[in-house]
Amino acid sequence: MRTRDSAPGTALLVTQTACVTCATLARMTRRLAEVAKKVGVSEATVSRVLNGKPGVSEATRQSVLTALDVLGYERPTQLRGERARLVGLVLPELQNPIFPAFAEVIGGALAQLGLTPVLCTQTKGGVSEADYVELLLQQQVSGVVFAGGLYAQADAPHDHYRRLADRKVPVVLVNAAIEHLGFPGVSCDDAVAVEQAWRHLASLGHERIGLLLGPGDHVPSARKLAAAHALAGGLPDSRVARAIFSIEGGHAAASRLIDQGVTGIICASDPLALGAVRAARRKGLDVPGQISVVGYDDSAFMNCTEPPLTTVRQPIEAMGRAAVELLNAQIGGTAVPAEELLFEPELVVRGSTGQAPRD
Repeated sequence: MRTRDSAPGTALLVTQTACVTCATLARMTRRLAEVAKKVGVSEATVSRVLNGKPGVSEATRQSVLTALDVLGYERPTQLRGERARLVGLVLPELQNPIFPAFAEVIGGALAQLGLTPVLCTQTKGGVSEADYVELLLQQQVSGVVFAGGLYAQADAPHDHYRRLADRKVPVVLVNAAIEHLGFPGVSCDDAVAVEQAWRHLASLGHERIGLLLGPGDHVPSARKLAAAHALAGGLPDSRVARAIFSIEGGHAAASRLIDQGVTGIICASDPLALGAVRAARRKGLDVPGQISVVGYDDSAFMNCTEPPLTTVRQPIEAMGRAAVELLNAQIGGTAVPAEELLFEPELVVRGSTGQAPRD
C-alpha cells in the first residue's frame, strides 16, 4: 500500500518485498516440516537446533543436521563450520542380494549414530573402487566401510587403501582381507562354513564332494579350499572349480564338476549355487536326487527357489553392527587393533540337498 507522500514506484517495491518475505517464510516452514518428518521429531525441536537453542540432546542435534544435508538444505551460517558426518559404504555390486542386505544393516546402524551413509556401488565399465575412494577423500568423509571389495583379492591393486591409511581415515573391511593392509575387519568364518556344509553332505552319504569357488586370488575362497583340504585329507584339483561370482559363472564351472563325477557341490556364494542347480538340470539330472548343492550367504529369496536352497547363512546383522561399532570407535579417537573378528555361520538345510545317489 502506498501512502499519500510516497514516490511513484514505492507501492511496487513494498509489495515485492512482502511477497519475497512470504515466499521465504513458506520455504522455511516447508523445510522445518520435512526435516522434522525425516528425523521423527517436532518442528519446534528442529527450530531449536537451527537457532542454536538449548534443550536438545546431542544425538538429536546431529540427526537434524544430517537430515538437512540429506534433504539438500543449506545449514544455517553459524552451523556451516560443522561438516556432515559422512561415511562411505563401498560395495562391488547390488545384483548379489547379500550386498543390499549388508547395506541395509550397516546404513541403518550408521544413521542411528547420526552418521550419513554414502553408498558407492561399482558398475561394469563405470566408476572404480579407487575412483570412489578419491571422491570420498574429497568430501572429507569421517570413515569408510568396504564390503566385498578388492581388498579380498591378493592380485588386485591396493594403492587406494594405502591412501586412506596415509590420511588416517577410519576404515573397516567386511569379509577376509589380505593381511598387509592393516585395517580392522569383521568376517564370517570360512573354515567353519565349509566344515558345516561338508559334514552335512557326508552325513547324506556323499563321498565325491566338489568345491565351486571364486578366483584363485580371492581370500575367502582360499580359506574355504584350505578347510576342505583339511577335512578330506587332500582334495584333487578335478574336484575344485573356479568362477566369477554369478549364476552364469556357476553354471559353467559346475558343469565341469558334474562331468568329474561329483554328487555334492559346496559353493562360495548363493548365485554360484543357483548356477550349479541350473547346470545339473541342463544335464538332465535331478536336484537333489542325483546332485546336491549347498550355497553360501543365505541371501534374500533362497527359500523361494526351486528347490529351496540349502545354504550356509552369514550373520549379516551381527557382522554389520560390529563393523559400524569398530568404525565409530575410530571416529571417536579410540585406537582399534588391526584384527579380524570372526563370526560363526549357520547351516540352513532346505531342499537342494538329499541322500547321495546309489551307484
